[in-house]
Parts: sequence; structure tokens; C-alpha cells
Amino acid sequence: ARHSGPPDGGWGWMIVAGCFLVTICTRAVTRCISIFFVEFQAYFGQDYARTAWIHSIVDCATMLCAPLGSLISNHVSCQVGIMLGGLLASTGLILSSFATSLEHLYLSLGVLTGLGFALCYSPAIAMVGKYFNKRKALAYGIAMSGSGIGTFILAPVVQLLIEQFSWRGALLILGGFVLNLCVCGALMRPISLKEDCKTAPELLEQNYVPETEKQDLKQMSICSPLIKLWPHECLCYCSWKEYDFLLMPGFMVLAVSILFMAYGCSPLFVYLVPYALSVGVSHHQAAFLMSILGVIDIIGNITFGWLTDRRCLKKHRYFCYLFAVGMDGLCCLFLPVLQSFPLLVPFSFTFGYFDGAYVTLIPVMTADVVGTSSLSSALGVVYFLHAIPYLVSPPVAGWLVDTTGSYTASFLLCGFSMIFSSALLCFARLAKKIKRTHLQSLTGNTALKQHIWTNGAIAYSVTAELDQRDVEVLAVDTNSYSNR
Repeated sequence: ARHSGPPDGGWGWMIVAGCFLVTICTRAVTRCISIFFVEFQAYFGQDYARTAWIHSIVDCATMLCAPLGSLISNHVSCQVGIMLGGLLASTGLILSSFATSLEHLYLSLGVLTGLGFALCYSPAIAMVGKYFNKRKALAYGIAMSGSGIGTFILAPVVQLLIEQFSWRGALLILGGFVLNLCVCGALMRPISLKEDCKTAPELLEQNYVPETEKQDLKQMSICSPLIKLWPHECLCYCSWKEYDFLLMPGFMVLAVSILFMAYGCSPLFVYLVPYALSVGVSHHQAAFLMSILGVIDIIGNITFGWLTDRRCLKKHRYFCYLFAVGMDGLCCLFLPVLQSFPLLVPFSFTFGYFDGAYVTLIPVMTADVVGTSSLSSALGVVYFLHAIPYLVSPPVAGWLVDTTGSYTASFLLCGFSMIFSSALLCFARLAKKIKRTHLQSLTGNTALKQHIWTNGAIAYSVTAELDQRDVEVLAVDTNSYSNR
């Protein structure tokens, strides 16, 4: 049955549970790869930069292939995509346990495992957005907390597995563990929303189809009857419709900020353990720092999700997100002066909390910008944008460590990158408010509620509640109003 809107409950809580397990098996396992860093470096006798490529490639492959996960989810099945991803990720980890060189690990642990994670991650997150609206931030907070809980549990467990069975045995056991992704995939029951299949007149208002065809399409669905009449044109149009949010100014700004945010956050998860070891912290204490970061990440996920669902903060999610990113940037700037375990513990608390906070709000903000119907495709693009920073930043940080002999330059670069990401969003919001005020003053009536104007045979409506698309429409309306 087709739902008029997200049900905000019911089977949706099972979807949250499935997404929770997916984030444990993908993001938490990826974070724990940093615990293998020292083992790989010692076994293969390589420098920081070459060893860091392992973590970079798995992160990059996960995000670079995120649109592929969305494509399979949209056109085949979310369940099939996640199950296939689980099999690929498990195979990659098992093959990595037989590695004889870093190049072998680049392909198996990096490319194959990363591809498997990509097929699981964004489709699972998008499914939560389809089942929740009013409690969306809370649902995402619970689902995304799997990353923190998984890190808290897996970090010491992986350290014990390495001590008991060597890094090869630990990778083999992790390969069996991520097969649980197949179970998660089985939970992802699809849901059909009315906004997922709009009528042709609603979809053709933006002039993506020639004018001569519009009159014939007005009474048709975008589904099978249309495909039979114009198979090639309709398929091209439908493909474009899935990604038309790419032209939205709000999404463009969010995309650029994510590039800088992703560059800043990635190296810390790779180098926190090696940095702690370099300042005299024991192996178990270093792994415990990752556990602290993970468990506080959970608190950030859930509390920020709950708080931003409250009426007083729901309209200010944008500023909550940029505040969390900026605070993580400040934490990175102070990290080089923290050179003992008692000082590193508060860092793990603070960085972990705000990391969980902004990670929870990424899909919420994306949904607020593009809407629920385009959420899966938009999340695929958002996580795709993480790919290049995730690929480049750990090796660059490793090169800086090899060159300077310390971690200071690496952590400062990470901190300033995240602060710039936050500042960019802040300036973009201020510019938008100034532009909106200017446009309203041009109309000569700030209490304007609605104008109707026509373009051919199609009527458009502009309300006082403006978003990214409404600003462009109002600009056109202002020109016609002033020419009268």
C-alpha cells in the first residue's frame, strides 16, 4: 500500500535497528582499521604515508561508490544491494588476512571491502528518512549511533584479537562479523510514498520536457504508461529528475562545505592511536581512547538528534550542524599540545561528542534541502563527496608527519579545514538572509503572501515561506511586478 507520508513508527523502528547494525559493520569497522596501522607498518616495514593509503582507500571507495549503492537501491532493491554489499565486504576482509604486501591490502581491504560498504551505507540511511518525518532527527541519531557503539566495543576487542591471533586472525574474524550486513539487508522492507510517483504535470513544471509533449503528459503518471510511449526520453528524464537537486544553491553550498569537513575529520581516526603511542601512551590506553571517542559519539548522536527534534531547535538545525563541525575543528587545533593520557581523554570526549552530533545531522540537513523523494540519490552524492578528501587527507597527513617529524602540522591543517567548512555555511546563510530581505523590500510589500504568474499554460505559485527554489521564482516575479 502507498502511504501518504512517512509513518513515523511501526516497522520504521526495525529499519532504524537495521541501519544501526549497518553503521556498526561499516563505519565502526573502518574506524578500527586504524588499530591495525602500527601492525601493518611494522610487518611490511613501510612509512606513515604508504601505510595510511589502506585506510584512505577503504574510506574513499565507500564514499566514491555511494551513488552506485543508491542506484541499486532505487532500481533493483535496497535489500538486494545491502546483502550484496555484505558479501563483498566480508570477502575483502577475508582475502586481506592472506595479504603478502601493502598493494594486496590496497585492493582487498581498500577497494573490495570499501565497495561492499558503499552498497550498504547510503541505502540504509535513506530508508530511515522514508519511514520518519516528525521524529527524523531522533531516528537518525539512534541509527547513526551504531558507529560510536561499534567503535566503543570493537576497538578493545580488535586489540585483543590482534594480541591473541595476530592481525591476520583478527581480519579473518572481522570478515565473518560483517556478514551480519546480510541480516540487516533482510530487514529493509520497502515502502511506497505518494511523493515517490507524482503525476506528469507536477513533474514537468520545470520545463525539462519539450512544450509539445507537455499537454499529452498532463493526465499521465510518470510510471509505466509514459515509459511505453517515450521509452528513451522518459528514462532520460527520470534519470535527470533523480538528480535535479544538484542545481539547487543550498545543496551546492552544503556540498562544498562537506568537502572541507571530510578532509578535516578523516586523519584523526587514522592517527589518534599512533599519535598516542608516540607520546608514551600504552597500546591498551591508546585503544581505550578510541573506545571513549566511540561511546561519547553515541551520546552525541542520540542527544543531538533528540534536541534538534524539539520545537525550539528544529528550525535551527543548520546552525547546530555548523556549530558541531566548528567545535571539532577547534579540538583538532588543540590536540598537538595534549601529550599525555589524562589530557587525551578529555579530547576524546569532546571530539567524539561533536563528531556524533554533526554526523547525525548530515542526512537530516540533506533531507531538509532536497526532500524525501530525492533523499537516496542525494545521500549517494553527499557521501560521494567524502571520497576525494578521505582518499587524500590521511596520506597528506602522513607525508607531513614523515617530513616534519611531528603531528602538529597534520592536526592544524585538519582543524582549520573543519573551521572553514563551518564558516562557509555561516556566511552562506547570512548571504541568503540579506538577499531575501532585499527581494522582499523590492516588492514594496513584505507581507506578500502569494503571487500567481503564468508561463505558457502552466501556473506557478510563490509563497512567503521561501526556500532555495522560491528565491529564484520571486526574482522573476519581482521583475514582472516592477515593469507594470
